[in-house]
Amino acid sequence: MSSASKPAPRQTLAHSRLRKHDDYMHVYALGRKRHSAAMSWFLAPQTNQSASISSASRVGLTVGKILGQAHERNRIKRRMREALRRHIDLLPAGFDLILHPRRVVLTMEFAQLEHEIVRILEQAGREAARSARLNAAASAISEPPAP
Repeated sequence: MSSASKPAPRQTLAHSRLRKHDDYMHVYALGRKRHSAAMSWFLAPQTNQSASISSASRVGLTVGKILGQAHERNRIKRRMREALRRHIDLLPAGFDLILHPRRVVLTMEFAQLEHEIVRILEQAGREAARSARLNAAASAISEPPAP
């Protein structure tokens, strides 16, 4: 079997997910809430403690009970995880992202959901790059000149 006919390896979110309550609280405390048509989201740089454990970017999903019964909330999470899995390479390095979907995610076309998530990931990447530039400029100003 030639390498051209082999299917691409399936990426997973297993190592890219926020799991601890403290990590969520850190993102909420340091991140700013942003809105899109189908969801709200938070982006914050990783702490030194969490970065030492995993240098990869991480993403978290929160789907509250207000969005429906358990089977509806689970369906929302499955759809969002699949869209994120397909575009995991767009997560900004060294940052944590939390997505809060709205109920419309349950009924919207998957292609539209995927487009929305890609747009959020691209915007998060731009904001992460901007934050890195600002941090580099601030550290350059605060460093004393070399003798």
